[in-house]
Amino acid sequence: MIAGLAVPRHVAIIMDGNRRWARERGLPAVEGHRRGILALREVTRAASDLGVEVVTVYGFSTENWRRDAKEIAFLFDLCVYFAKNELAELNRNNVRVRVIGDWQALPNGSRDALASLQRDTAANTGLILNLAVNYSSRSELERAVRAIAREVAEGRLDPATIDDDMIARHLYTVGVPDPDLLIRPGGEHRLSNFMLYQAAYTELVMSDTYWPDFSREHFTRAIVEFQQRQRRFGGS
Repeated sequence: MIAGLAVPRHVAIIMDGNRRWARERGLPAVEGHRRGILALREVTRAASDLGVEVVTVYGFSTENWRRDAKEIAFLFDLCVYFAKNELAELNRNNVRVRVIGDWQALPNGSRDALASLQRDTAANTGLILNLAVNYSSRSELERAVRAIAREVAEGRLDPATIDDDMIARHLYTVGVPDPDLLIRPGGEHRLSNFMLYQAAYTELVMSDTYWPDFSREHFTRAIVEFQQRQRRFGGS
């Protein structure tokens, strides 16, 4: 960290590389996902300690439904595990959890666990941890457009008043600032249908480190890289 320079208010993270981490070690993919939970715990602690206000992590995309059925089932079980086993840690660190995406479409056990996790951390006033589950940025935008069109059709909204702020109010991330920084571990260099609208002026930091190995030190280095950049927001 560079003293005196701003810390990003909102950090988004694409938690990538779990399966490759496991494959390179001769382990089943599920072990990579399990180790990814430990990385999430450490990074959440680090973000809270550094004064970050919001962390949004890409947990399960709508495209992930194409994976092996056993792996998908394990990911849903992991939702339940995370909700039950991380609750005390999250409350101890004053972290409030929000789930974004079409998570209501998940199997009952996962959906109920995520609902309980949100309810049981709702009174916390520190870091907001957004879990993007069954999330697609394009679907999010389609959902927002449909909602706005419905309000226009019902005569409750003048089309001339539609602006950036109104669109933002119809997104899953309503109420939190757009991400200042997006981190993608795992060596890939793309957004993968994650926060396409919100990330218009987000600083991107890509890392070759797989997510299960992504530590507090890696997170802090990404913050330092952010602090060294000059953000112009489209200006000269």
